[in-house]
Amino acid sequence: MSVLTDLFREWIPQQRWFGGKGREWADVTEDGFFLDRGNPVLSVHRVRISYRDGAQETYLVPLSWRDHPSEELESAFVGAVSNEGNESFAYDAMRDRESTLPWLIHLAQGSAIGPMHFSPAEQVHIPEGLPGDIVSGEQSNTSLIYGQEAILKLFRRLEPGLNPDVEIHAALRRTDNEHIASLLGHIEIDDASGGEPATVAMLQTFVPNASDGWRLATASVRDLYAEGDLHADEVGGDFAADSERLGAATASVHADMAKVLPTEPAAAEWYADVARQMTERLEAAIQVVPQLEEFADGLRRVYAAVADSTEPVVRQRVHGDLHLGQVLRTTTGWIILDFEGEPARPLVERRELDSPLRDVAGMLRSFDYAARHMLVEQPEDTQRAYRAQEWAARNRSAFCTGYSEASGLDPCGESPLLRAFEADKAVYECVYEARNRPHWLMIPLQSLSRIAHRD
Repeated sequence: MSVLTDLFREWIPQQRWFGGKGREWADVTEDGFFLDRGNPVLSVHRVRISYRDGAQETYLVPLSWRDHPSEELESAFVGAVSNEGNESFAYDAMRDRESTLPWLIHLAQGSAIGPMHFSPAEQVHIPEGLPGDIVSGEQSNTSLIYGQEAILKLFRRLEPGLNPDVEIHAALRRTDNEHIASLLGHIEIDDASGGEPATVAMLQTFVPNASDGWRLATASVRDLYAEGDLHADEVGGDFAADSERLGAATASVHADMAKVLPTEPAAAEWYADVARQMTERLEAAIQVVPQLEEFADGLRRVYAAVADSTEPVVRQRVHGDLHLGQVLRTTTGWIILDFEGEPARPLVERRELDSPLRDVAGMLRSFDYAARHMLVEQPEDTQRAYRAQEWAARNRSAFCTGYSEASGLDPCGESPLLRAFEADKAVYECVYEARNRPHWLMIPLQSLSRIAHRD
């Protein structure tokens, strides 16, 4: 085993973007090349991890190399490697500002370096010469902000094929949709075995002075809780107008995606497949979250209604993981981000045609989370629980109104499919919370009680 693979074996499990935490490694291999031989040297590595259960994953790890240890980069230190009596010190290159320049230089030039290909979008300005500052708090990806002009997203886990985030943004460039950030370019890496290239990164226009949707929504909830005798529509921080505009923005993006990407009417077998997959996910989730058994019969009926549905659906490309953390409010309106879908799902599944109602359900679930996240601290406070329900209902309704007025379609009527999508998302949330934040499990469980027991 090489010195580098030893370093990766120790370092990768500690990173937030690593998706295999808790799984036993069987083997690890890597191959790399130099992207820049300046000072510091920048190398890029594909790290292939084999697990004891037979699964495999490949991660992208850029490293910066220095002749001497750097105190400023201590938190980004990966390890030291001896080379002919000297030591070279490796750092996470995404956290080393001096190593962030080559990405945009090569992208502006349309370079090909080793197996990596840089593809700028047509007629765009790429800001060469700016260092990138890492975005804190991300998990599955790593992003760098270059001044006030551009943001580079590095996809840590590599899969063959074009990432949906790049594919959808490239298609939407033709529509001039005002609710997305323009694609400036992307980077791919050849597959060592001759398969499809994998998407390494994408560059977009940075949206300055924007506010995160989740923070705005939860601030509104806190304002409501602070006003003991006012209703949601009477509080100064009422969020409903923003929710309505967000519904209209979502409908606009859905409509433009349908114009420039494939669509097809849903066949009868699609409804049956959706119901079967949801049921399978429920059965698997019960093994992780036994509390779900209480709602299982009601949820199975919700899913069975989808299998028997005659609700007309035109399948199209969708966002796939839409929630309040994926949207930004600017001075002119809402921007929708991150069209890669749920990162835990295989890329081929994330590129499948689906119902736009899946995105609607994701946002409705997010309103529930925003309303109830503070109840975790005081689960027995019935007054606060009532106010949370009032806030959620008001903003869910406002979102649906905005979507309906922009599209001419009512997404939140008595749709068996929407109800099932909400239930499926909440089941997923139960598994996530049980594994990561058990004290938050009450939030999706309460929602499932409402969905499963509704006549």
